[in-house]
Amino acid sequence: MSTEPRINDRIRVPEVRLVGPSGEQVGIVPLAKALELAQEYDLDLVEVAASARPPVCKLMDYGKFKYESAMKAREARKNQAHTVIKEMKLRPKIDPHDYDTKKGHVVRFLKQGDKVKITIMFRGREQSRPELGYRLLQRLASDVEDLGFIESNPKQDGRNMIMVLGPHKKKTEAMAEAREAQAARKAERQGLSATDEGSEDEFLADEADEAVADEVVADDAPAAEAAPAEDASTEAPAEA
Repeated sequence: MSTEPRINDRIRVPEVRLVGPSGEQVGIVPLAKALELAQEYDLDLVEVAASARPPVCKLMDYGKFKYESAMKAREARKNQAHTVIKEMKLRPKIDPHDYDTKKGHVVRFLKQGDKVKITIMFRGREQSRPELGYRLLQRLASDVEDLGFIESNPKQDGRNMIMVLGPHKKKTEAMAEAREAQAARKAERQGLSATDEGSEDEFLADEADEAVADEVVADDAPAAEAAPAEDASTEAPAEA
């Protein structure tokens, strides 16, 4: 079923409660009178409250109203932020290099405004030493405390130990900063392109000036004397 309101000739009631173009209350009028006023103002008669008795109708530019509504909805979707929970899995005896790599991923997620679920996976005899996983989680939380906080404290879940980190920045703030950084990078690239074009123009101008200077020097300089030619017919004495 269509969710659009009925307008103009599609309204099928004997009378309506009419609202003027500026929001003023006109009162209850026959439908024919309301349509006549709509033509007089060069506007549409739009049913805004079909369940009322009589239905409420308003005089408006329906095409403009639909366009503005679509733009508002688009802007709302653009600024809408969905909270995402990322997951990072570690081992209790993780290698220092692997730890730094995974910590870098956690930092990136928190900067984006996302929550991070940290899972420590225990195997075999490691299950008897849960303090290893707890210390690792506390170390990671301490390393990223500038970007996030412990939203859910470490807790044992079967063979795993789980902790959730929440970002200090809201998702909307992170998205706004990302858009600003993208715009700054774009402006910087455009500035570099303009600089490169200017440098090329200066180089061509310098080349033209040097060519003119060479021509002037060539015209003013006296002709060089020819160097004496070596006697090519002289042969080296034969060896005895």
